[in-house]
Amino acid sequence: MDWTLILENGLKAAVGVEAVVFALAAIGLNVHFGYTGLVNFGQVGFVAVGAYGMAMGVDTFGFSLWTGMFIGLLVAVALALMLGVPALRLRADYLAIVTIAAGEIIKLVLKAASFRETTGGANGIQGFANDFYDINPLSPGEYGFWVLKFGYRTAWVLLVGWMLVALLSFLVFLLMRSPWGRVLKAIREDEDAVRSLGKNIYSYKMQSLVLGGAIGAVAGFVFAIARQSVIPDSFSTTFTFYAYTALILGGTARILGPVVGSMIFYCLLQVTDITLRQAIGAGYIPEELLKTNEVGILRIILVGVGLMALMIFRPQGIFGDKKEIAIGER
Repeated sequence: MDWTLILENGLKAAVGVEAVVFALAAIGLNVHFGYTGLVNFGQVGFVAVGAYGMAMGVDTFGFSLWTGMFIGLLVAVALALMLGVPALRLRADYLAIVTIAAGEIIKLVLKAASFRETTGGANGIQGFANDFYDINPLSPGEYGFWVLKFGYRTAWVLLVGWMLVALLSFLVFLLMRSPWGRVLKAIREDEDAVRSLGKNIYSYKMQSLVLGGAIGAVAGFVFAIARQSVIPDSFSTTFTFYAYTALILGGTARILGPVVGSMIFYCLLQVTDITLRQAIGAGYIPEELLKTNEVGILRIILVGVGLMALMIFRPQGIFGDKKEIAIGER
């Protein structure tokens, strides 16, 4: 077995584009779930409207990429308001139902043949991020060190992506240490107590939903730019649950929780995949027992079992606190 290849793939996955995207999506979920106690199962909807708002702004309406990003943020804010107005006055489980339904509705609308001229239909939209790559200061070649070397285009995406992760993590850190953030955490613990102090619970929840949704839209920007493509099927419900996995793995209501959780989660997925394939190729696992085309399913099972063990023995995640995940008390 080629352990160097396994190590290289694992480390690249830990700092790769997928880790950046899910770190950003999980930071938004951390604002919702970790700090405010909002159960949002439709974060993929915010990612999708961010990505498509940007792509459609460029491809369909002829705007610059930067104007497209602004449109994506506006649409994400509008989506948060549309979801929050009817659902935030109700119990937490109603918000979960509304958001997961909204995520599926958005995917189906984007995929609809009747909107093909605007959204690209099932084929999506391609080749809209040239403005981003045109300002790439890196010369053609590879950048990085040791086994962490990337082409200049990918390195540019990663550089900007991780800078956004650091910037938004710092923003959340400042906000949660402010009076506004302390009110959010108080709402998470006991809404009635906060309401008795004269705070507008509904307004604070709405602000949290808008902020986390906007951060999700930023994840959509990175996702779309890295691929130079947006396709409706990329924005399935699984996306949200992967983001939740990264968040819980790292620890809810912790600044570094979603970032480290995303890195570890994608490293585990890649290492499990390449290790199983190497083991089959080396004959350690007989073809009769496991075929190469079954590795993708088995790696999800193995990582899932590991996450189940984590939830049993350390449910608060790596950096978390058990008090932060006392969902039943909210």
